Amino acid sequence: MKILVFICGEGLGHTSRCIALGQELLAAGHEVYFGAYGYSKEFIERKGYQTLEIPPEIKLVGESGSLNLKKSIIATLKSGTASGIFKVLNLLKETKPDIVVSDSYFTGVIGSKVRRIPVYLMVNQSNMEDFFKKGGMPLRAIGGLIKHFYSCIFRKVDGIIVPDFPMPYTVCRRNLAFETEITKNIFFSGPLVLKRSDNVKTANLQKPHVLSLIGGFGYRKPIFTKIIEVAKLDRSINYTLLSGPNLDPAVFSDLPENVTIECFIDDQFPYLKASELVIAPGGHSTIMEALTFGIPVLSFPDMNHSEQESNADVVDSEGYGRRLAYSTPPEQILNSIRELIEDKKIHRKVGNMKKMSEDLNAASAIQKLIESNSSISKLKV
Repeated sequence: MKILVFICGEGLGHTSRCIALGQELLAAGHEVYFGAYGYSKEFIERKGYQTLEIPPEIKLVGESGSLNLKKSIIATLKSGTASGIFKVLNLLKETKPDIVVSDSYFTGVIGSKVRRIPVYLMVNQSNMEDFFKKGGMPLRAIGGLIKHFYSCIFRKVDGIIVPDFPMPYTVCRRNLAFETEITKNIFFSGPLVLKRSDNVKTANLQKPHVLSLIGGFGYRKPIFTKIIEVAKLDRSINYTLLSGPNLDPAVFSDLPENVTIECFIDDQFPYLKASELVIAPGGHSTIMEALTFGIPVLSFPDMNHSEQESNADVVDSEGYGRRLAYSTPPEQILNSIRELIEDKKIHRKVGNMKKMSEDLNAASAIQKLIESNSSISKLKV
């Protein structure tokens, strides 16, 4: 069976989980192509997979730790994505996939329905209109239109995959709002992560160790630099900070000896396995990776980013970690870090989530879901 996986390229979380699915499908004997753009496409190509160029669907813009919705809308409109549907239609005509899996890439869903190709939509948020609630009347009106659009999409697809724990353990549950008739078509696969703990060699890091996945460039720079200040308050705790390729670690002349900054880690999972704590924004995929490895999360969600804020709230309320703000003083951040490293109850909870993730085995479950769909069973390899 030929399978085309479309990927929303805003952040590598979508990309990482789609590669995990693609690997499983390839191992099962299927022919797999990835449709991606920008840094996401480059990342997949470096992994050695067949990748096709698709037009970007949305552009996110922010500053000083906050998502700027107005600027994001303007940037998206300027990118000329309205014509993207025609490019996707041509791509589908040329590749002739038997089935499409579209990870939060709605142009791919529309194109697949026009071409009458079975399509699964993978999402960890269905209430995208919440982004617009804090804006003025024009933005709220846009939010209403978007809600109507997504509701139509949800009704048209062959299935909806939520790559998260099943209810009531679903981390992204506050971001889900489906109509009643759609719920029977939703499959909670479990966390779809690129690697599992038992397949990863632990990095040789000084203990206790904290892995920070908050980049040091753009609107997340303030919290990145604050974490360095926190590290200076207790030098018995060691840190690896992933800054991203746009920040030269040499700009930090007074870096303490318990902090290492890496521009890019080709494989962060050995670092994850060696750490007692992950510091991250509220991105869904990063939280899924941390819980799959049984690591608590200290979350600093981007301001005005309702999806990240909701994920971080669940992490905090369920005892998988803590949610803090960009404005949290260094002393309070350090207290939270100490708590999350030392609290045995929290580690038991995340350990239970690790076992549940392993038992669910999301990639294999999704593969079986696709293959067992009665409408396409005749297309199986």
